Amino acid sequence: MSAAAPETFVYNPPKMPFLSVLHTDDDLLVLNKPSGLLSVPGKAPEHSDCIERRAQETYRTARIVHRLDMDTSGVMILAMHARALRHLGLQFERRMTRKTYIADVWGHLKEDTGEVDLPLICDWPNRPKQMVSMENGKSALTRWQVLERRERTTRVHLFPHTGRSHQLRVHMLSLGHPIIGDRFYAEGQALVASERLALHAESLELHHPTGGERTTFRAICPF
Repeated sequence: MSAAAPETFVYNPPKMPFLSVLHTDDDLLVLNKPSGLLSVPGKAPEHSDCIERRAQETYRTARIVHRLDMDTSGVMILAMHARALRHLGLQFERRMTRKTYIADVWGHLKEDTGEVDLPLICDWPNRPKQMVSMENGKSALTRWQVLERRERTTRVHLFPHTGRSHQLRVHMLSLGHPIIGDRFYAEGQALVASERLALHAESLELHHPTGGERTTFRAICPF
């Protein structure tokens, strides 16, 4: 974690399940990452526990292909060898994957569908937070669809076209509807409405490294 993270933060990742495997074969290891666990080791020794190291305890050659924010749960793909790593890495780089997230946001979105097309840049004095910058930001596009309207919140599907850091969190905040439980971007009732960040990587669709078949992996939303 960055030194600029909230001083009250203590890294205490969930211990059980130690590793939740959705699928494995000669090329891929597909995991369901829990909220609260880093994707890769942090700089501090106490931040060494992460999904990559846990995976490598059982699957020695497994390598991280992409990341999820520590507070986000859901589908993660690891490569089992160098060829698969290159194949999958190019798919992410060329935006050939399709990701679907579920989020609970504060308040009620007026429309049933929409998109946010706002460039993002690191809010350097407050890193790891990100912010919208029309002048210097990198392009970022998120499409969204309402799934359910509740008393104080709205459940949405989020479809990121790009993969910027904190993209979904900042884009929903820009609409005036932060994701509940978001310790970086939510405040007041929106922050305390959930004990965790209510953001889950529900599915990931890609071409399998062997044969190229279009394949989708899913993880049930835990909240």
